[in-house]
Amino acid sequence: MATSATRRALIAAGIGVALPAGSSFRGFASSDHSPGDPTANRTPVFDENFVAIDTSVWNAGPKATTSPQGHYGRAALSRWTGEAGFNPYAIIDDPAASDGKALQITAKYIGRPMNVTNYYGNNLPEFQWVSGNIQTARSDGTIMRGWREGYFEARMWFPRHPLTWPAFWLLNGKCILESTNSIEIDIVEHKGWELDQYGAYLHEWGPPDERHDGAGVRPGVDLTAGYHLYGILIEGARCSLYFDRKLVIGTNGWPAIWTMGRASQLDRDNDVFWPLLTLALRTDVPFPSPLRPEDRTAHLKIDWMRVYQ
Repeated sequence: MATSATRRALIAAGIGVALPAGSSFRGFASSDHSPGDPTANRTPVFDENFVAIDTSVWNAGPKATTSPQGHYGRAALSRWTGEAGFNPYAIIDDPAASDGKALQITAKYIGRPMNVTNYYGNNLPEFQWVSGNIQTARSDGTIMRGWREGYFEARMWFPRHPLTWPAFWLLNGKCILESTNSIEIDIVEHKGWELDQYGAYLHEWGPPDERHDGAGVRPGVDLTAGYHLYGILIEGARCSLYFDRKLVIGTNGWPAIWTMGRASQLDRDNDVFWPLLTLALRTDVPFPSPLRPEDRTAHLKIDWMRVYQ
């Protein structure tokens, strides 16, 4: 989930990605991959139901990185203890959740100067928001949970809002301490005002072989009206995108199946992917004027997150 400063300009309503000179775009590849249930004949190796917050598994706050701050977007990403007097993390009762409980991450407009560590927006009125990000890694390079392959899936309910930017994404472990290049897989990035579509991306950042793939997904349902399943199956170099456990067909008509160029590098380094669940706010759209009372908070609900192998 790249920063707005480095995010490649979206084109054609999120269908593709415009890239700088010198980078490559391989697009979609045809495949004989079965479009059936990606969990079939697989066993859960990680099953986070969010009936409680386990801080031995999940780290909260800025993205795990050795860069100066780790925040991005219009909201400060809070630690477990909260920021500016607000804690965005809560386990809530939710009859729509599979076990009646869900993790709720709330973005809240604070609207006054803040003192969040390393946050560039403390004194900028449009940036005086607190929201949340959880991840299974720390900025010292510790990875509490990570996997090279498998089917990664989360059941999520997105907010409807003029700024929200929730995501379920993966980063490779080595990029935490060696940030010159990285592999980022955005299983879903949603804009809170685009109710029935989302984007998914594979970014292999940094020289010498930077490349990108992207899919615009229009599943034909309102993603802000209930829970849905967002997943990706990683098998060696192949990444296959799923929505509600059905293979995604991108808006260009091709299956959303990508070939990861750095798969052999991952294997050589014994590297793994670690997940992030984020509620950020975009900076590339105008700030609402006025900001309506009902838009001063927004909620992302996460029923569960699983990995199958």
